[in-house]
Amino acid sequence: MKDIAKCIENLRVQLERHRKGGLKEYPTRTMFIDPLLAALGWDVRDPDEVELEHPTVDGKSVDYAMKVNRKVVLHLEAKQLADPLDDVKSITQVVGYAANDGIEWCVLTNGVRYKVYKASEKASAPDKLLFEVSINPNDADGLTVEELARQFSRLSRESLAKGQLDQLGTEIFTTGKVRKVLDRLFSETPPSLIRLIRKTMGDASVTPSQVEQALRRIWAAGKPTPSPTAGPTGPQRDKKSGTDRRSAEYTETHHTEGKPNEVVELYRGLDRFCQDLVPGQVTRTYKAKSINWSFDEVIFCCAHLQQGGLRVWVKIDPKTLDASVSFARDVSKIGHWGVGDVELAVNSLDRLRDAEAFVRRSFENATRK
Repeated sequence: MKDIAKCIENLRVQLERHRKGGLKEYPTRTMFIDPLLAALGWDVRDPDEVELEHPTVDGKSVDYAMKVNRKVVLHLEAKQLADPLDDVKSITQVVGYAANDGIEWCVLTNGVRYKVYKASEKASAPDKLLFEVSINPNDADGLTVEELARQFSRLSRESLAKGQLDQLGTEIFTTGKVRKVLDRLFSETPPSLIRLIRKTMGDASVTPSQVEQALRRIWAAGKPTPSPTAGPTGPQRDKKSGTDRRSAEYTETHHTEGKPNEVVELYRGLDRFCQDLVPGQVTRTYKAKSINWSFDEVIFCCAHLQQGGLRVWVKIDPKTLDASVSFARDVSKIGHWGVGDVELAVNSLDRLRDAEAFVRRSFENATRK
């Protein structure tokens, strides 16, 4: 992990030198991508481990084919340093190469940002994005270099060999699929599910209709609803349409659209935790830059979805923070979008579980009479 962290620090120095002038694809590969791959345990000089310009089944080639036991496990396609990596055609191409070759994982990178896709997922190419990580300190989402190193380590040779990336992908994508199925089941409950619930309940006095209504109430408590909250304070006109932006209603899609699946599931997990603090009584509202949770009109948690994770703000006295808690920081004197003086950087399910204790404390502080 230390080698990865040191490499990130060195690459940040290079980035500062070249970000304005930019680099074409080849120097981007030699100056940025190759050193990081080496830190991740990949030997780019050994074709049995990393094959350059690897031919695909459809006659094309991919810049890097990473191998474990001489078997390709990941494709990596490089772009020039200034490429924004948001071209749908490029994303579809790299994902298509991997899918056609039966390769589970592929990466699109400009040497700074790394976008990781699971090629086998039944979704449009952009929606196969599992997670994204960047060496740029401006994209670090409040993470330390050591924490970024742990994010990058998911792409290490050791991680691929142990199946750790497969495990993460299965966890995130399966959770999303199950959530969508539950949404359908709770909104259009099949008779078989109602019968199973009544049988398990063992109370014949509860009618099928009552069970169905209860399911809808339970599920509705955690479902997204549009917020009447207006946009940014002050009169702001949209230059194209001429409309007042304050009249815009923000929705969940405003925050989740284009975000990696891991980030969306982190948000879903945070939402469920907040809702479960007082089932049926927690309100979720959508602002331009944050999603806020409140009880009895008192906000106790706010979150901003970024490409690499969540920034969560809670109402906790910064003076009570333990210095060993690296993902929490005092923002009482720093501008931020949410309500609360402590900011949490949440970039994994494990970190979300750690953050839950802070959210609970914030809830208790904010709602204490």
